[in-house]
Amino acid sequence: MKEIIQKLIKGEISAEKAEKLLKTMQILELEDFAKMDIGRDIRTGVPEAVFAEGKEDEELIKILMSSVPNGRIMVTRLKQKRYEAIKNELTPLIDKGFIVEYNKRARILIIKDHDTGKIGKIGIITAGTSDIPVAEEARVVAEEAGCEVFRSYDVGVAGIHRLFTKVREMIENDVEVLIVVAGMEGALPSVVAGLVDMPVVGVPTSIGYGVGEGGFTALHSMLQSCAPGIAVVNIDNGYGAAVFASTIIKSRNKN
Repeated sequence: MKEIIQKLIKGEISAEKAEKLLKTMQILELEDFAKMDIGRDIRTGVPEAVFAEGKEDEELIKILMSSVPNGRIMVTRLKQKRYEAIKNELTPLIDKGFIVEYNKRARILIIKDHDTGKIGKIGIITAGTSDIPVAEEARVVAEEAGCEVFRSYDVGVAGIHRLFTKVREMIENDVEVLIVVAGMEGALPSVVAGLVDMPVVGVPTSIGYGVGEGGFTALHSMLQSCAPGIAVVNIDNGYGAAVFASTIIKSRNKN
């Protein structure tokens, strides 16, 4: 970092080049178990995400206590029981003015000292009520990326008449990207993509049984869709869908 600053002072590199170099160097190493990208929020507008599964509670606490002072951070796939086990350890952060928010349905913990400015609008639709946890993960991440989110849940193809007014409302609200979450046969993204002129991000969920068990039928259905304009993320990947959708909006804003 010192070398970059010296080159900037000497006029050997531009301010823009120095900014890019500094953003790529912001890695925080924690013992032998984690390397945190503490510059992700500045670089992408999305906080660094920590996947809770597979990590010990003590490791999560060390990650949070070391990383949070450098900016916002989110912990994904954090079950309520685990949150209850670590939340008292987060009291020092609260005392320093950080906001700690836990969404049990989305299984996401957010720790931050500021909110981000709004960049655009995203719509989230689910086929069924059982798909809501994945949709809520997408909602929380999209809002932290600076998006205003419009939701409509349980409007799947089993009662397709429920869908049309909700899609019209989102169009009237100038939604720029739609995230469509569905399990079972995964047909809803194809239907929605045939009705709108905006990008659709399909999210297959693991809701289903028999041949639909595990979400693979929904995944294959979305990948095989004949409706144009659909991108598909991994099964239950609400986080990835929200980051992709917000990236679309940011790219359009740049242009």
